[in-house]
Amino acid sequence: MMKRILLTLLVAVVLIGAAVLAWGLWPTSTREIDASAFDLEDPELIADGEYLMHASDCVACHAPKAADSFTGGLPIATPIGAIYSTNITPDKDTGIGDYSLNDFDRALRHGIRPDGATIYPAMPWPAYARMTDHDIAALYAYFMHGVAPMQAENRAPDIAWPMNMRWPLAFWRKAFGPGADAVFDPSRFDDDVVARGAYLVEGPGHCGTCHTPRAATLQEVALDDRGDGFLAGGAAVDGYIPYNLRGDEGSGLGLWSEEDIARTLSTARNAHAAVIGPPMQDVVAHSLQYLTPEDITAIARYLKTLSPAGDQAARFTPGDTATASALARGETSSRGGEVFLDSCAACHFSAGTGTTDAIPGLAGNPTVLTEDPSSLIRLILTGDTLPRTEERPNTLGMPRFDWRLDDDEVAEVLTFIRTGWGNDAPEVTAEEVAEVRAHLKDDTETADQR
Repeated sequence: MMKRILLTLLVAVVLIGAAVLAWGLWPTSTREIDASAFDLEDPELIADGEYLMHASDCVACHAPKAADSFTGGLPIATPIGAIYSTNITPDKDTGIGDYSLNDFDRALRHGIRPDGATIYPAMPWPAYARMTDHDIAALYAYFMHGVAPMQAENRAPDIAWPMNMRWPLAFWRKAFGPGADAVFDPSRFDDDVVARGAYLVEGPGHCGTCHTPRAATLQEVALDDRGDGFLAGGAAVDGYIPYNLRGDEGSGLGLWSEEDIARTLSTARNAHAAVIGPPMQDVVAHSLQYLTPEDITAIARYLKTLSPAGDQAARFTPGDTATASALARGETSSRGGEVFLDSCAACHFSAGTGTTDAIPGLAGNPTVLTEDPSSLIRLILTGDTLPRTEERPNTLGMPRFDWRLDDDEVAEVLTFIRTGWGNDAPEVTAEEVAEVRAHLKDDTETADQR
């Protein structure tokens, strides 16, 4: 009797396993775009595609040498190893020159290569799935007729076996991808401007790729504002933390005006804050600064509709003058305060206000209040330079302090900043600083080896 039960269970497991395997490996069919509906050599459509290329931030990953090279080869760090962006010029041997419009669509919106293999979601196809047929056709027209073909062999991922096997990705795509019916629905919104902003954020802009938390299985916990956690802050990208874009007062954008957000998107700075770190600075320099004022406003207005995430540890209370008054008198009660007076106050001032459109303020700054202090630690250790944009051509820099401050001093001054002027964020430890410093050393050694 027991043998019969065990045999029955074994047969059931085999059948279920075979069914799951068949489900995962069965080729995916997708709706085709009617190519005859578009003149793919129309200059206006090509120009639309160039604009969408900027809106989709293709340059940041695919154009390592010049803004129009698109030969790929840039490493994208993932938990399982580095993935390298591919050549998306119309070269027929190493690029996408042999792609049909529907090959292009399946890759961009569904994450499927012409050979049927699944594309790593480091290329944000779960977001691009929101894009309209017109916008996909415009991008295709631009890359086929507005970009010069260039030969550049694609580089295999630096992922060890067995994680480098690509076929299991099909299971991930089918389980966690947005599906074939994910095209954006503007009717969800009463305001056309907000709807346009939502489309740009959720679709081509793929903001959630970085700014939304991920589950243990690495999918974004939500792909639009109907899901909890959407844009509530993500994991580190090249060592910098994408912060919360929702309405939290502190680590989010609750205290920012629509104009604050719009200026940050187009110039990497506003009257009281600035973008730090290459990941987001590149987005502004290569992408957002080229969007129309109307689209920038639409994005900002949409972001202002997002409710607070509600689970943010940091808070900010405006109107706290105690820190500023003590510093103005030269009084400090901690080593962190002493370091601030010695190394920071000359630019950021005793009141922690900085200067308008130049030096970021520290009071109520979301970067300062982000729960994970990695971005701030890296900023203190390596310094930073704001990107040049057409509207703001002057770069502004902060010097590095890794040679002057030890781990304890960096932790002390950041804790002072994160708890002064009404800021209320978790303290920074010397161990956290040491970890970031070690990663910086490893990154430098890896770059030298390459």
